[in-house]
Amino acid sequence: MNLRQIILFLFVVLPGLGTSAVSAYYLFPEWTALETAYQRYRQVIESPSSTQKDVLIAQTAQDIHRINCFAEGVGLLLGEVILSIGIHGMCTLPQKKS
Repeated sequence: MNLRQIILFLFVVLPGLGTSAVSAYYLFPEWTALETAYQRYRQVIESPSSTQKDVLIAQTAQDIHRINCFAEGVGLLLGEVILSIGIHGMCTLPQKKS
């Protein structure tokens, strides 16, 4: 590996991989929480005794998890784009002639 490849690996590929890993780590528990909050929201909507306040609280809770999942998903995709740029840069560097 020459110096340019090492620099690309350290400053582009590894941060992209790290960003993707951290975002994925936080995405999966949030996704589970979203599914739980959505089921609770469906129960509140279908319950004949629920008030408007109950529906709004349940809707807000599931919206919070939905926004968090969106943000973590965007972080995951951004990390993958950075990773791809780094790998592409490493592959397209001109080779030294020995």
